[in-house]
Amino acid sequence: MAKGLAARKISEEKKPLARPVQKITFLSGNEVAALAASQINYHVMGYYPITPSTEIAENLDAMKAEGIHDIRMIPGDGEHGAAGICFGATTAGGRVFNATSANGLLFAFEQLPVQSGTRFPMVFNIVTRSVSGPLDIRCDHSDIMLAINTGWIILLAANPQEVYDMNIVAPKIGEHPDVRLPVMVAFDGFFTSHQKRIVHHFEDREVVQNFLGPFKPTVTSVDPKNPVTIGPYMNDPDLINNKKQLSIAMENAYRVIPKIFREYAKLSGRRYNLLELYRMEDAEAALFILNSAAETAKEAVDILRKEGLKVGLVKPQVIRPFPAKEIVAAMKNVKGLVVADRQDNYGAWGGQMTLEVKAALKDDPTNKTKVASRIYGIGGKEFFLDDAIEMLREAVKIAKTRKVQVPYEYHGANPGDKNYVPKKVFDPIKEEEASGFLRVETDESGKIDVKGIVARNLTAMPKRIAPGHGACPGCGIFTNLNIFMKGLQGHVVVLFHTGCGMVVTTGYPYTAHKVTYVHNLFQNGAATLSGIVEMFEERKRRGEIPKDEKITFLMVTGDGGHDIGMGPSIGAAMRGHRMIILEYDNQGYQNTGSQLSFTVPLGHQTSTSNFGPYQHGKTTHHKDTAQIFAACHIPYVFTAAECNYRDMIRKAAKAQKYAEEGLVFGKVLSICPLAWRTEERLAMEIIQAAVDCCFFPLYEVEHGITTLNYDPEEKGKKVPVTEWLKYMGKTKHLFRPECKPELEAFQAEVDRRWRRLKEMHKNPYL
Repeated sequence: MAKGLAARKISEEKKPLARPVQKITFLSGNEVAALAASQINYHVMGYYPITPSTEIAENLDAMKAEGIHDIRMIPGDGEHGAAGICFGATTAGGRVFNATSANGLLFAFEQLPVQSGTRFPMVFNIVTRSVSGPLDIRCDHSDIMLAINTGWIILLAANPQEVYDMNIVAPKIGEHPDVRLPVMVAFDGFFTSHQKRIVHHFEDREVVQNFLGPFKPTVTSVDPKNPVTIGPYMNDPDLINNKKQLSIAMENAYRVIPKIFREYAKLSGRRYNLLELYRMEDAEAALFILNSAAETAKEAVDILRKEGLKVGLVKPQVIRPFPAKEIVAAMKNVKGLVVADRQDNYGAWGGQMTLEVKAALKDDPTNKTKVASRIYGIGGKEFFLDDAIEMLREAVKIAKTRKVQVPYEYHGANPGDKNYVPKKVFDPIKEEEASGFLRVETDESGKIDVKGIVARNLTAMPKRIAPGHGACPGCGIFTNLNIFMKGLQGHVVVLFHTGCGMVVTTGYPYTAHKVTYVHNLFQNGAATLSGIVEMFEERKRRGEIPKDEKITFLMVTGDGGHDIGMGPSIGAAMRGHRMIILEYDNQGYQNTGSQLSFTVPLGHQTSTSNFGPYQHGKTTHHKDTAQIFAACHIPYVFTAAECNYRDMIRKAAKAQKYAEEGLVFGKVLSICPLAWRTEERLAMEIIQAAVDCCFFPLYEVEHGITTLNYDPEEKGKKVPVTEWLKYMGKTKHLFRPECKPELEAFQAEVDRRWRRLKEMHKNPYL
């Protein structure tokens, strides 16, 4: 009996401690990234929306409105600004979080080495996506591979469970006293970010916070008793020493990461290593592949194993620091290896992982592995089971023949038909076809007047945007553009910022544009069109283009484009390029799912300014871009609305004339039934109500002199803002008692701006 009790006691002593309770849920990668961030309860998140990472901020904002966390969420004016917010926040001594994708990461790029070089840890989720151009919002790894050498630790997550786990361990790795580096957690756009899977996560966020411990800053920018200099000017030999320290920190991370993985395994029951090896114990042929595609490749390994082929899979969990020693060990018996890269290092004859794997193997004089590079899955091209089998069979062939017949090749690319010639759908619009409809006259004082606005006559003018675009029903963009372009005579070249107007008109290989169209990203459209304008003028000066050739250059922006793109647009205004900028204000980043932009009014609800017990929609007033451009002292600024089409056409004609002097800016209010949550048939009533309540007044500024074109007070039509707000689902909450302060503040601000505008109308010196 005593013997049995003793044995039982020993057995109990060997039992591991009970792990914290974990819930089993069904979540996407973006959802669990937000969940992990909320449990960590970061101090600050600086962010800016970009597909497919935007849902992370959306989910966090929705949680914040419900009081689930109290992260201070700060919308940037672009990814570069968001990265700056994050850097500043890290210097002030707290935990910081961000998420982005593709060109967003590149726009933030300048800040990446600043963050690592000054050794301030933070966590940055990179939802991998193809880098444009051309624009493609689907997955490949071109973004993360461009950032691989910026001094950040990079963890990889192949599925939502790994996204959750890597987000939990990331702060502990980066904040380790021997490391102190920022950390990226990279997972595949749409494949991992949007696909739901079973996920185990801790029920109590205190478990997570106890695992991480309190944040311990080394230095802070907010301690007046201990002033510090952060980011000094540094010359040789100091900079090389700084970079050596960063290198040592990355070497330390190589030691620290496995230890933290082991700690997390004790807590969660899930063990991670620098490399995940699948059936590699006796593999003679293998596939090296990252993230979600590895899930498919495992099945391919199993299939070929049943055929008696000794194949295996290598999937890295960490690529910075690069697990070179582990790769060498894994390849000890491998004779044939295919490295599959979801990006290309153009001109280097292989993707980033291929080059690094080859370099690692080269350092082992005993290694005999032959390596082939295959570029796959660019722009979100699906990676099927057959693709994995084909790559593994190629590795088997290399192992048997000991030869690599094709060292570098694209897998799945289609050369197309070399004899294909695109059909000409429309003949070019001739100048005479788009001229002679209006009379634009200038009086002795230099004031421009427009005559001949007859709707029946203007129907004969050819449309510059063809029917057949893919806009949502009721979208106001094309109603506004078609009306506005009735006022532009002759030849027109348009440039569109990224946004709904761009996306729905140019789905390759089709286009809805009947005139020359150029696209560039939000942040640089105005500068791009400036270059076009100046090259046109220079080629005319040199006699390469007829001197009497006339083209009106028009940039179309919206969907929040004058947050991220405001700087370049103001730069173009100050340089005085002869062009028109037209902003369709649909009050949000509608092309990425209706996130907060600075044009969103106070209290209005978006997917990143949610309503809930702890938050009542957007917390700041709307940006007045027309007045910002008026302050640039350009020749002409105007606002227009589709409810007064004659006024819009008149202003378009004036804009075309004033653009002969310099830059012109115009703003139109554009309904978005989907995001505003309203009926499309009510568009005209809604726009008219916005004008009548003076939220969107109609006026023009000619050489600094303001003229009101419509005064609802004089006409006895002025209404309170509630007459506009009542139409829209995004503002229904403002009628609730708890939102009375926001509603009153919004009305007061609209009234203040209206009174100011009336005074400017009365006094030409204002």
